[in-house]
Parts: sequence; structure tokens; C-alpha cells
Amino acid sequence: MVDAKGRNMKCLTFFLMLPESVKSKSSKSSKKGNASGSSKLPPVCYEIITLRGKKKKKMAADIFSTKKPASSTPVQQYQQQNLNNNNTIQNCNWQGLYSTIRERNSVMFNNELMADVHFVVGQTGRTQRLPGHRYVLAVGSSVFHAMFYGELAENQDEIHIPDVEPAAFLAMLKYIYCDEIDLSADTVLATLYAAKKYIVPHLARACVNFLETSLSAKNACVLLSQSCLFEEPELTQRCWEVIDAQAELALRSEGFCDIDAQTLESILQRETLNAKEIVVFEAALSWAEAECQRQELTSSTDNKRKVLGKAMYLIRIPTMALDDFANGAAQSGVLTLNETNDIFLWYTAAKKPELQFVSQPRKGLTPQRCHRFQSCAYRSNQWRYRGRCDSIQFAVDKRVFIAGFGLYGSSCGSAEYSAKIELKRQGVLLGQNLSKYFSDGSSNTFPVWFEYPVQIEPDTFYTASVVLDGNELSYFGQEGMTEVQCGKVTFQFQCSSDSTNGTGVQGGQIPELIFYA
Repeated sequence: MVDAKGRNMKCLTFFLMLPESVKSKSSKSSKKGNASGSSKLPPVCYEIITLRGKKKKKMAADIFSTKKPASSTPVQQYQQQNLNNNNTIQNCNWQGLYSTIRERNSVMFNNELMADVHFVVGQTGRTQRLPGHRYVLAVGSSVFHAMFYGELAENQDEIHIPDVEPAAFLAMLKYIYCDEIDLSADTVLATLYAAKKYIVPHLARACVNFLETSLSAKNACVLLSQSCLFEEPELTQRCWEVIDAQAELALRSEGFCDIDAQTLESILQRETLNAKEIVVFEAALSWAEAECQRQELTSSTDNKRKVLGKAMYLIRIPTMALDDFANGAAQSGVLTLNETNDIFLWYTAAKKPELQFVSQPRKGLTPQRCHRFQSCAYRSNQWRYRGRCDSIQFAVDKRVFIAGFGLYGSSCGSAEYSAKIELKRQGVLLGQNLSKYFSDGSSNTFPVWFEYPVQIEPDTFYTASVVLDGNELSYFGQEGMTEVQCGKVTFQFQCSSDSTNGTGVQGGQIPELIFYA
């Protein structure tokens, strides 16, 4: 072929497919032509042709190997530019900088180059215009495929998406373009919504895993509401586990006031809530006050009762301690005079009136005990305390909630002990309590409780410590086990450097861990 300037343009693909004999003739003729001053083979063609002697086929990544600098790769630099909406590609041969299709594809993320569709994402007044590429989006999402290439394909150049936050939409695009998952606590719920809407299941699963690992009493109620909305039963179950075990913390959290009415009712009617009923009542009033603000109502007692509706009767007021009722619920103003009188009669009268409120106490959770010693003993010269620390480290293979410790008592008759219990993770204090317990002289263990159960994550060692103060010698454990199976939970034990009173894996104090699972 000859171009406009008369230069001879050889077809490289055709040349490489010729037999060797023909190639040799062609090479000779080319050399003669060069000698006579005729057209030359372009340099780039010559460089590629010289590769014909190598029999082994190479991938693009092998031929164009790139050394990644210590600071950041070109792909990461382009991604950062794209996130900042600074997507000007200055290198005209940028494709040659990247060895894989994944890297080249990632350059297109949030990039105007070759963009054939735009998304206006977010609510009015807070929108962001984002570029997209139909082919890439259709490969990553069946919803985008139907949108661009299906029977009802949209030919619009600009698509408005008011129900997705821009940061969440960007996170989804980054996964589709770059095969990278970038989640944060602030955007994970919105990203999960986007992943569900556009059917990107692997991103949705990553969002759920992120939420499960960050689940705590502070956010359990909000996540419960969202997990029901997104139809994620596993996440829902994890939320219930936290809410049941740490009910008082969950009910007193700020997030509890943000849940919807349906989620409120499901929590209030929960049989396994591990909380005092006065705490449930106070939490319901806090939610009612927040709901009044959302509905732009004054926070009067009448309006609180109105927004609570039938949920009010899910609070088991007759099961409260009489003092809690008299000093709390009876004076709150949300109960009618007849309701207050009937409940007082319920507490005191032999013939109890009929109530609309549930009068049966909640079952709560049954605590389980992990006993780490096979036997116990006592000797004339030990076990003394005198304010020294007994400590042991433990780990579990499933999430549990430590409610307290079971401790030994006096081996010389009945006695009273003062106990300071602590639970730490890598030196950080997670829970503590100071209390007294009375031992009857038997070898039984006696429970000492934390104020609230402490959430324990799997595969991490925690330190359980107790400082006992008592004048009498006590029983102590022996024949300790390094691993104990309690139902579906496996506990592992190891010695702690915090122990200054002799407790270790083989013997000593802290014979039991009391937990919910």
C-alpha cells in the first residue's frame, strides 16, 4: 500500500504470516530498495518484526513489564485524579503504560475520556455529574446491561439518579471499573443500597461483611432496620444477637431513636431482650420524642403517646419493679389515670384487674459458663490474695458476650470478698466492675457480673483479670485446660503477664467465664 506522500506502507500482519522463504526474498528486496534510495520500512515495524525469531508467545504483561514505584503506581495516581475529577490524561500513549486490561480499564474510572453517558447523582441541590462508559457498566451490572442494551434500552446521554448518594455511586463504579472495594463507615449503607439496586452481588456481600465486623451495641438497632430493608437475613440475625445480649446499651444508643416504627415494635416485643423493663420504657419515650420532631409535633406527653400507638402496649410495664414503676412510668404522663390505677392494683391487689399490657416477664438470655479446670483444691498456705492480681488470657472462635466471671470462695467457712474484675484487649480496658460477693465455704463458684456484657470478637486474645481482697484462704483450680468446648463456641486459654498472684492455665483463680452466645 502507498500513502498520500508516496511512502511504501507494508502490512505488518500480512508480512508476519508469510513463509520464511518469502520473508527472506522480501527482506533482500527491501535491502536493495534501501540501497537504491527507495522507501524504508518504518522503524516501529522493524522493531516488532525482529521478535519473530522468539518461538515462545508472551502476554502483554510479560512484554511490557512495568516497575511499580514505592510511593504509588500510575494506576493509583490516575484513580486519585479521577476521584478528584481531575481526569485529564496528558500522555497520548497512556495505553502503553499499563500491562493489563484491569489497569487500563481502571484509568477510565470517573473519566470523561470516551464517556458515552453521564449520571446526575444525588438529591436536588447536592448532585454530582459523573461520566460513564456503557460497555464497561453493562459488563459489571445486569441492570446497566438492560438499561443500555436491553429491549427497553435508554438512549439518554444523561441519566438522573436522585436516590443514590454520589459517594456510594462512586464506590460502586470503582468496583466495576477497577475491581476494588473501597468502603467506609460513613458510606457503607448507601453503597449497599446502590449495590442492591444495580445487582452487583459481590460488592453487596462485601458491604454486609463490613457491617458485620463493625457491628456493636451503638449501631445494632439502625443496622437491624437496614438489614430488614435490604433483605439480608444473616446480618439481621447478627444484629439480634447483639441487641439481645447488650440490650440496655443498644436501647440507650443514639441510633435507637432513628429506627422506623416497625423496627421499634419488633424490638419491644422481643422475648429475649436482656434488659430491665424500665430501660425499655425510657428508650421508647426517647424514640417517641425523636418521632415527634420528625413529624414536626411538639414533644408533649399526648403526642408521645400518639406516635407510639399500639407499641405502647408492647412495653411490659406490670413486670417492672414496683419502685421503677412508681418513680418512673407512673409519673411519666404517658399513661392514663385508669392505666396507672390498674397497674398499681396489679402489684398490690389479690384480685388483679385485666390489663392491655403484657404481664409476663421477658425470658431474656440464659447465661452459659465456660469452666476451665477439671478439679479444685485447697491447701493450708494458699490461695491468698491481699490485693494481688489474678489474670488469664482467652480467645474464642465465634462472637460472644462476656457477662462476668465465676470465682472461687473461702475454703475455711463462709466469708465475704471484694472483687474488682476487668476485661482488656491489647491493654485497652473494655469493661470493669467493683462488687462484693459472699461465699458459703463450698467449692462452688460464685458469679461476679460486669455492668454490661462485653462483646468479644473471634480469633483475638483478651485478658480477664480479678483483684480479690479477703482475709480467708480460698479454693483454687487445678488441671487446667488450654482448650474448652462450650456448645458451639471454642475457648482457648494462655497465661497472662498481668497475673501476679500465681494464676495461669494449669491452676489458680477465674475458673469460669460467664457468657452469652
